Amino acid sequence: MSRLVLLALPWLALLAWAEDVYLEWDITWVWAAPDGFARPLIGINGEWPCPQVDVNLGDRVIVDVHNGLGNQTTGIHWHGFHQYMTGMMDGSSEVTQCPIPPDEKMRYEFMANQSGTYWYHSHNMGQYPDGLRGAFIVHDPSPPFEYDDEFTITLSDLYHEQMPLLLNQYQSLENQANGGLEPLPDSAIINDSTNTTIHVHPNRTYLVHIVCTGNWPGHTWFFDEHEMTVVEVDGIFTDPYPARDKRLRITTGQRMSVLIQTKNDTSRNYAMWNTMDMNMMFFYENRTIPEGFNPNVTAWLVYNESAPLPPPPVVYNLDANKDFVDDVLFVPADHERILEPVDRQIIINTTSKAISGVARWTVNNETYIPPTVPSLYTALSVGEEYISDPTVYGQVNPFIVEYGEVVEIVINNDHNNLHPWHLHGHQFQVIQRSAVDGGLFANYFQNISSTPVKRDTIMVQNNGHAVIRFRADNPDKSHHFYRAYSKTLTD
Repeated sequence: MSRLVLLALPWLALLAWAEDVYLEWDITWVWAAPDGFARPLIGINGEWPCPQVDVNLGDRVIVDVHNGLGNQTTGIHWHGFHQYMTGMMDGSSEVTQCPIPPDEKMRYEFMANQSGTYWYHSHNMGQYPDGLRGAFIVHDPSPPFEYDDEFTITLSDLYHEQMPLLLNQYQSLENQANGGLEPLPDSAIINDSTNTTIHVHPNRTYLVHIVCTGNWPGHTWFFDEHEMTVVEVDGIFTDPYPARDKRLRITTGQRMSVLIQTKNDTSRNYAMWNTMDMNMMFFYENRTIPEGFNPNVTAWLVYNESAPLPPPPVVYNLDANKDFVDDVLFVPADHERILEPVDRQIIINTTSKAISGVARWTVNNETYIPPTVPSLYTALSVGEEYISDPTVYGQVNPFIVEYGEVVEIVINNDHNNLHPWHLHGHQFQVIQRSAVDGGLFANYFQNISSTPVKRDTIMVQNNGHAVIRFRADNPDKSHHFYRAYSKTLTD
């Protein structure tokens, strides 16, 4: 009995620390000029950037969302949260909920039972690149590392035109006839600005939450003259990984947390540098770089307000094999062993092709067509006889797996450009990720880790593949089957 009491004490302490966090959000259009160009952006409670949400591990989060956009439906996805037994709160319109109509409200309610770095964003067409997004940090009372203070960095691309117009242009017959190229961003931004400063104190250890909230290109990040140690990816603590002065690559939807040690000397300030992936935007697209195009943006660590801000760092050609951190090398702090044996393998072949003259992404040669009834609602209503029948869910191309199975997903990217994938409801182990032009999966592995990195979002290399595994242990309210889906983040 005494042992049971001792084991319960940490949970009792957590419950004592937890509280209800209530937020009331009115989603509307506001005017802002992140890079000096004024345009309407989607804000919350009349302000943009949208607020960062900070809660403690174990808190209950309650968010009342009012759609004040006028002529668009909306919804909020809580990116990275498993939503264990609260699948209807995931925020994926037409998958786990009906979209919120104009001038209507919806309450989201879920437990913050995962610590780490997350974000929220609209899953409705083009709304998060139009501004509806923000960081979401769950603070752990006992992290496996020490630090004195913390701050958040968000990385994104910015477009001067609104997304509905850009999407129509991208999918037009005229654009398809000219090569079907994606719209280029106008600027890179850090913390939704081109002029961000972070004030720091000397001789302190800072925990820095880095969130990529962008639409299309990946981002590269580093601190000038400050070494980084990676301690978290996508809500999973890692063994401390000394990135030192290497650059971090981070793609849409991914998060990392790093520790940096500030200097004793306060006589000068230092740059922080972000650049959008030029290969994604130009080289892999066989596209000419427009004159004057600037993929870079600089922010600053400010030690001394009286000292000048330094110019952007000079960055020469970077070596992909030497100058960047390989996130596949990270080891989760819990040292979870590789999941095996595999109970079910799902092979996903992705590419882009023109259908009726319009550029579309396909999975196994099929396009995703949103259902009339959200998929989760169908699962809860069709009954035992049909719940595992993929055809009842319409043209969403679902994969049905059994509760408790170890599922291996092979993602073959048969396309000339990189593409991010995100799994809702789980983190997964990254078993293998090929290099660029590494070819489709040939059903064999090379040098895989016994304790593979875990995360919920991965960039799959162009003309390459990735293999991920997870255990299907997050049932929805049917208690009967598990519905897993991966979704591209740039649709």
